[in-house]
Amino acid sequence: MEIPAKYNPALTEDKWYKYWMENKFFHSEPDEREPYTVVIPPPNVTGVLHMGHMLNNTIQDILVRRARMQGKNACWVPGTDHASIATEAKVVAKLKEEGIDKNTLSREEFLDHAWEWKEKHGGIILEQLKKLGASCDWERTKFTMDNEMSDSVINVFVDLYKKGLIYRGVRMVNWDPQAKTAVSDEEVNHKEVQSKLYYVRYKVEGEDVYVTIATTRPETILGDTAVCVHPDDERFKSLQGKNALVPLVNRTIPIIKDEYVDKEFGTGALKITPAHDIHDYEIGDKHNLETIDIFNDDGTLNESAQLYIGEDRFEARKLIVKDLEDAGHIVKIEDYVNKVGYSERTDAVIEPKLSMQWFCTMENLAKPALDNVLNDNVQFHPAKFKNTYKHWMGNVKDWCVSRQLWWGQRIPAYYLPEGGYVVAKTPEEALELAKEKTGNTNLSINDLRQDEDVLDTWFSSWLWPISVFNGINEPDNKDFNYYYPTNDLVTAPEILFFWVARMIMAGYEYHGEKPFKNVYLTGIVRDHLRRKMSKSLGNSPDPIELMKIYGADGVRVGMLLCSPAGGDLLFDENLTEQGRNFGNKIWNAFRLVKSWEVDETIEQPESAKKAIEWFKHKLNSEIENINGLYEKFRLSEALMAVYKLFWDEFSSWFLELIKPAYQKPIDKITIDQTLEIFDILVKLLHPIMPFITEEIWQLLDDRKPGESIMIEKMPESEKYSSEIIEAFERAKEIITGVRNIRKERNIAQKESLSLLANGEYDKYYDSCIKKMCNLSSFEPVDQKLEGAVSFMVKSAEFYIELGDLVDVEEELKKLNEELEYNKGFLKSVVKKLSNDRFVQNAPEQVVNIEKQKRDDAESKIKVLKERIASLN
Repeated sequence: MEIPAKYNPALTEDKWYKYWMENKFFHSEPDEREPYTVVIPPPNVTGVLHMGHMLNNTIQDILVRRARMQGKNACWVPGTDHASIATEAKVVAKLKEEGIDKNTLSREEFLDHAWEWKEKHGGIILEQLKKLGASCDWERTKFTMDNEMSDSVINVFVDLYKKGLIYRGVRMVNWDPQAKTAVSDEEVNHKEVQSKLYYVRYKVEGEDVYVTIATTRPETILGDTAVCVHPDDERFKSLQGKNALVPLVNRTIPIIKDEYVDKEFGTGALKITPAHDIHDYEIGDKHNLETIDIFNDDGTLNESAQLYIGEDRFEARKLIVKDLEDAGHIVKIEDYVNKVGYSERTDAVIEPKLSMQWFCTMENLAKPALDNVLNDNVQFHPAKFKNTYKHWMGNVKDWCVSRQLWWGQRIPAYYLPEGGYVVAKTPEEALELAKEKTGNTNLSINDLRQDEDVLDTWFSSWLWPISVFNGINEPDNKDFNYYYPTNDLVTAPEILFFWVARMIMAGYEYHGEKPFKNVYLTGIVRDHLRRKMSKSLGNSPDPIELMKIYGADGVRVGMLLCSPAGGDLLFDENLTEQGRNFGNKIWNAFRLVKSWEVDETIEQPESAKKAIEWFKHKLNSEIENINGLYEKFRLSEALMAVYKLFWDEFSSWFLELIKPAYQKPIDKITIDQTLEIFDILVKLLHPIMPFITEEIWQLLDDRKPGESIMIEKMPESEKYSSEIIEAFERAKEIITGVRNIRKERNIAQKESLSLLANGEYDKYYDSCIKKMCNLSSFEPVDQKLEGAVSFMVKSAEFYIELGDLVDVEEELKKLNEELEYNKGFLKSVVKKLSNDRFVQNAPEQVVNIEKQKRDDAESKIKVLKERIASLN
């Protein structure tokens, strides 16, 4: 078959992905093999592929493809998350475009629209992952609102309620006025902003005296129910026990005392608004203060505010400041930097709000999840994230699990006609419980009213490694027993607590077992200015377009070239170009090898025989190194190791060593062994570059239908000799020495040279040196050679006689420069060996290496001095 001059990713990628799918290579069923399981961090069903997905899924695919080639039963479960807030917002926006207001629809009508939207748009990101080469078991694709998945969520809610770990109550929550729902503490981003600090004076009731407070939120004055001072603050002793009047509305409120007040902040007097500040709420609860909620769910002011009714909170702020100034209540206004909470989902400013919500008690769930990370039953890569995790888990707060939305799993709580509620999996079970609880056997399902709220999206995704195998509903099923616990989770550090911690909690709560063995935490993809890549900044390339330009393999390599575990990835499109160039290098090397004419009658040259021997030892050494890097999750380094092995060792050295002379054939033994080596190299590369390696592997030999590199055995390291590898490194130095002389003297490679050697060196690779340097002879001499150019390798000196071509002055300059370098090197080594601490504490092997360096440098200096003396 004629091999195309250029590799075409567009044709190759679609062809082989279709082939893999048709042959069901990605599909897994339980069998006698060791399972290797990965569950995808389910992207939002609203999502399209971005650079973070590219990084995350490239890493997962590398791990999965490698495990499959190691003979494991690899199962990578894909799926999407229903993403309550994001999806509901998309559907509401779509309805608005069609002239439909959500508030005019029934719950069922709205959900019909939502499911229609999901069916139309929900599969986009999974189809895009196929372009990347993701070898997911697509037959196992899950969606967090599939019936089986939703049943798991409801069953867990009911179970935790029965255990007393789910409760309902009025608490101060983080309210997102744009999404009109509560969000958890972890879904709030705190940003430093430039604000104003307003000093406002309140009249003391019945006196011509004022007390001044400082606030960043003057609009909440309308919800004040007290002024609070520190009991030991002498400035306010005379005011304790008196009342003040709320500015503009003149409502009487008490002046109370509490040690919570910081005497040094602001004026030392606080306004207390229990409905709109968590600390004020706690003080209000302690002092039994009235609570006045002045905000509607959308952040506008309600009737309780008395003023600015219907105005947005930020517009009301402008209006009240003007009115306070006009009424003489503003003392001064200062610039002020403070932290403000923003919704992670909508970026709206969070409003602290008292609300009746459902909560999950976390303390007992958190303990085993913390213990089993600290004792490394679950290992984080990099391990530095253990400290972050420990801090958070040690200060865990109860989880607000209810959301004021329609898209999601509806809370299975049913309210009774006479008050109270029951929690049950189905309306039928709820009715039976209601009859028991009330003693009223005449109750019907129509008498019960189900809670309107849905559960937090994370309340479904915390069960993901269990629920994808139906391990909640059927805990002893075949799939779950085989695939759980999963092996490796690849995710981002920013959802360590949203998701990872909670999955570990769920794993121990429901199966007494970790959900995964390893957590590989990727960095954030940033641009060259270190800004997080995002659509809003316009600094994120479209991954699909990148793959069109550079091919999926090129993009995969590019992502890995700049992605240390847990360190931020500074993305540079040049790296994807480098990835494509590497693919071209592999392709061109393959074409070269396949272009050689083979003559079965000629003998194998000694240089080729030695080259093959060396490369096999080098290959086995690198396979061992690469495996070690994978085991430590140092994937970028594993890529670089195989990259250098192919580019530097195989292409630049090995192929040059075995390449036949121009228009001459190659012998059968050498070509067969070279193709075997190529076979091993493409297998090592396959997890990283699946498409080009499949294309080459299929062309390397005659393949039968149904064969594929992806189900071939991953090469294992065999016995190798470090001495043989090291000996060839010395041979490389000799070859490089000759090449440097050719370059300096402008001597073409086709002109043969004679090389002479004085001193001890390993002659094993002389045949390789002769071939690579185009030497007519390579002989030993037992004395210094006058009038020749020279170079040194360790303590041996090598000469090339060039007659009149030798420039003595130039040669002396070069030798003196080399002498000064070696003197400096010797000085640094002697300094290290003079350090008693180093000699006593460093491993013996390390100290011996330094001593060898010293001896080599001393020998080299001696020879260089003699050589300089002979030329003077």
